[in-house]
Amino acid sequence: MDILRGHGIPNDPEDFDFADDAAIETPPLVGSDERRMQVRAYNYWASLLGDRSLPSIEDLSPQDLEDFGPYSVLLDFSTGLENPAVVYLGTALRQECEIEGPIRFINDVPARSLLSRLTDHYLQIIANAAPIGFEAGFMNQRGSEILYRGILMPFSSDDQTIDFVFGVINWKEVVALKVSEEIDREVEEALRIAPSTPAFAPIWADGPAAGEDDEDTLDLGGMESPAEDAPLSDWLALARDSAEKARTSEARSHAALYRAIGLSYDFALVTVARPDEYAELLENSGLKVQARAPMTAVVKLVFGSTYDKTRITEYATALEHARAHGVELGTFGDYLARYDGGLKALVRDERAQRRSDDPARPDRQQTARAAMKSAAAIDPITIATDGDGLAVVIARREKDGSLVLVGALPEGSDLSQRAIIAAAL
Repeated sequence: MDILRGHGIPNDPEDFDFADDAAIETPPLVGSDERRMQVRAYNYWASLLGDRSLPSIEDLSPQDLEDFGPYSVLLDFSTGLENPAVVYLGTALRQECEIEGPIRFINDVPARSLLSRLTDHYLQIIANAAPIGFEAGFMNQRGSEILYRGILMPFSSDDQTIDFVFGVINWKEVVALKVSEEIDREVEEALRIAPSTPAFAPIWADGPAAGEDDEDTLDLGGMESPAEDAPLSDWLALARDSAEKARTSEARSHAALYRAIGLSYDFALVTVARPDEYAELLENSGLKVQARAPMTAVVKLVFGSTYDKTRITEYATALEHARAHGVELGTFGDYLARYDGGLKALVRDERAQRRSDDPARPDRQQTARAAMKSAAAIDPITIATDGDGLAVVIARREKDGSLVLVGALPEGSDLSQRAIIAAAL
């Protein structure tokens, strides 16, 4: 594995996102009034960082973390990326996944259990070299719909290589359909009688909303579009204000989020007519437009460049969809609300369409194997070895039954060391 280092810190650690190119500094701790389990876990990770590039695995003792230790898992990547070892599993996670006996590797985790969902996220740690926040839903092994939220944090044994990942996850089980329908009817009746009654956030295992004061229903009044001759900065300010309102009420209101995305799309449309103003806003924010994903800059301007990267990508995909389908100014929020399955479904469908439009990508593994099958034999004398005289090589069996050397890993590379360790086990 190449040397990987963290890059930057979030302005708002609740988003668990990191700037790509900022220099390493000790991340600031989030205020003590923040109650979410993932942010408390992030604060703990940041407290271990000190002046190192990555926190030391020697400083981590999950079994001693009474707060979120039961909801955590520690993965060891020292034997390979594809199937990391599970060196610690919290009691709450073990119970939720119905794991009774010992478990050694991630591939041993029961299918459709909450822990099996980690494979969707942990490789992002290697790619980003920074904590990764995530949230999603799925049907678990008991046939119950589970909504979960978590954070994965990198640790190192040498301050250079990410060879451990510590994850903290909490969750809630969605209320059964019939019960949910009955609750919806009761809520609808209550709102008809008392429209000002505030909505309530869902309750998670640890309660991401625990300790948060209930707020009045989100007021979107007065958020009309700017005048046609208003400067582009006014359109951006309106979209940002809507995004902030959506951020503070996202657990309770899809409508707020959809309006924020809709206003982001309106801003994107206006930028086309005012390229000079747009270029100035981008320059002032230190952003550049990527040709392959032009809407990403729009989303970062509105929601912030340190907003959760997964959501930035999703919102940008939604804006690309709107542009491709010619959605008119001021209508995309309603378009999202009417779309069957909402934002998640739209993003899923858009990505599926893109995959079907793109030519099939070559299989890297098959390409590599084909290259080794046709490679010329290597003289063993030319192969470099380490100080102990060891080397990791690729051999090919010829038709006459003999073996010839056709490739070698770089001397002293991390991958070579891992291969030697694996071969010795």
